[in-house]
Amino acid sequence: MAVDYRLYLVTDSTPAIIGERRLKDVVKAAVEGGVTVVQYRDKNRDTADMIETAKDLLKICQSHNVPLIINDRVDVALAANAQGVHLGQTDMSPVIARRILGESAIIGVTVSSLSQAVIAVEEGADYLGVGTVYATPTKIDTSSIIGITGLKKILAGIPKRGRHQEEIPSIAIGGINAGNIRCVILKSQVADTTLHGVAVVSAIVSAADAKSSAQQLSRLVYESQYLANERPDAITEVQGLVGQIDGIIKDLGNRQPLCHNMTNLVVQNFAANVALAIGSSPIMANNADEASELAALGGALVINMGSVTPEAVSNYVKATQAYNACGQPVLLDPVGAGATGLRRGAVQTLLASCYFEVIKGNENEIRVLLGDVTTQQRGVDSGASTSSDIEKASLAKKLAKQERNVVVLTGKTDYISDGTRTYAVKNGNEFLSRVTGTGCVLGTTLAACVAVHREDRLLATLSGMLMFEIASERAGRREDVKGPGTFVPAFIDELYIIAEQAQQSDAGWIASAKVEAVNI
Repeated sequence: MAVDYRLYLVTDSTPAIIGERRLKDVVKAAVEGGVTVVQYRDKNRDTADMIETAKDLLKICQSHNVPLIINDRVDVALAANAQGVHLGQTDMSPVIARRILGESAIIGVTVSSLSQAVIAVEEGADYLGVGTVYATPTKIDTSSIIGITGLKKILAGIPKRGRHQEEIPSIAIGGINAGNIRCVILKSQVADTTLHGVAVVSAIVSAADAKSSAQQLSRLVYESQYLANERPDAITEVQGLVGQIDGIIKDLGNRQPLCHNMTNLVVQNFAANVALAIGSSPIMANNADEASELAALGGALVINMGSVTPEAVSNYVKATQAYNACGQPVLLDPVGAGATGLRRGAVQTLLASCYFEVIKGNENEIRVLLGDVTTQQRGVDSGASTSSDIEKASLAKKLAKQERNVVVLTGKTDYISDGTRTYAVKNGNEFLSRVTGTGCVLGTTLAACVAVHREDRLLATLSGMLMFEIASERAGRREDVKGPGTFVPAFIDELYIIAEQAQQSDAGWIASAKVEAVNI
């Protein structure tokens, strides 16, 4: 039996989780919303009650062609004629369960280490539940919490072939919800090995509307798995990419996406004015309690670590997960990531809990995100670099591969990579480095472009970079610009002029683009 493991529901009948709702009503709504597998789990009922409940759930599942799996209880699975059983490390072995239930039964095993995964496959498991990924109120034993790092390690070592000489499906389990699905699926990917699905409990069982919740989760899993796959049709030639950019800038002006900035006080006014100039609609809101409503408006979020406090980091995580839950892009600007221990810790927390479609940073910031503990920044500046151009491009590519996103490494020459395609952008003006916050407002520009062009995140990011850098060149050449003080208003004017030219389908400005492919 071919099983779709994308959205795997584990039930919980405890009042604290399900409330006053009936389990069969929740399961019915969940499968109608897109749940592809149901596991009936109940540690408190007696055997007779469990069998009757399992039979009721089986009818619901069969009407939607969804398999019903029983947690732990092989006897209940056999009596209810369920499709299979899910076993923990202290339960019956898969070999014995197979003898009882038969060759056609679906048998899953929970694993929290590579050695457990290897044994489970050898003993004939049909799929693996890998976790616990995050702490959860339904899991009393926290010793098995493995995080994204542990999940990735197990996926990398799982034997490629099981008892039918087929790939062993793996699903992430433990603390999975709408806010972290993208992070879990994309950042656990190893080479060509991607999670087949995720298991959820409270995200559906506790939801006021189980069907809507299941629909949202199903969409997020599908989108995440799509993003995890390389696109053979992606444009790679520089000319082809640049030829698309004016249309994206025109779309930016037409759609005027919301650009939600959680940024430092130094640049809020500058960022808002730049957003307005390029055709975006800015809001400066550092309270994460607003994020869910703002994310629903379809824009993008910028997380700028210019002013870091423990409360700010908590807000960053909450807001990012709200945008992740809506499938909207988030850009991380890890300002001064290597300057202090607090900032290093903040970066680790954000990367472990959230998914960022774009990360923009200078060379030292990118090194810190790659785990370089020796990098020490002096404040927010990158400092002098001794790296070659190829080394810088390689840093951007390596982080993009690690995070499964787009990375921009800024400097005299900027590098942009999605882990497969890597380009150097040689536009810009020296005054950008003489004005506080230009890097921060570049983040605003990039996020706005990614919000309107979801088909190719690298192309969208490149569009924002070129608009920003070419505007700076045009401003720097103006006779009224005498230094940094006169540069800023001229720069905002030139951003506005480019946006207006794009609205008139005048693509002459893009002829100044200096983009080169980097083969590494």
